[in-house]
Amino acid sequence: MKPLDSKKDYQKYVEQKSPNSPIFKNCFNAFWVGGLICTIGQIIMNICKSKGFSVEISGTIVSIILIGISAFLTSLNIFNKIGKFAGAGSLIPITGFANSIVSPSMEYKSEGYIMGVGGKMFTVAGPVLVFGISTSIIIGLIYMIFNTQSITLV
Repeated sequence: MKPLDSKKDYQKYVEQKSPNSPIFKNCFNAFWVGGLICTIGQIIMNICKSKGFSVEISGTIVSIILIGISAFLTSLNIFNKIGKFAGAGSLIPITGFANSIVSPSMEYKSEGYIMGVGGKMFTVAGPVLVFGISTSIIIGLIYMIFNTQSITLV
């Protein structure tokens, strides 16, 4: 193979070697798989509410069950196959977050429970937690500053 002389030649080479992505098919798969996950969550919510649980408790139960299912399917390497098929549709926040915690744990379990599973568990989810918590603190402080005009000191 001869060396590539310019960026234009390189771009042409990359376009020849890169497969085209079927965008509409990928969007459709993401839509229906994400919708299916949400439908499963709604079915669980309706069952919980029919059993007499409040909306808040039902939501907590739905979250726990979806996290558990996602973690279990990730440990069996099924969730990764669903992710390859559905793309972003499988990354609905709660199931995707569970997958992002379990995947590194499964990958590094051979290094032991402390340095492997415990140390690598939050490699993907850690930054999400840090920035999410930091942002919520900043927004809470801004909210407190602008909504404290009616505070009286005793």
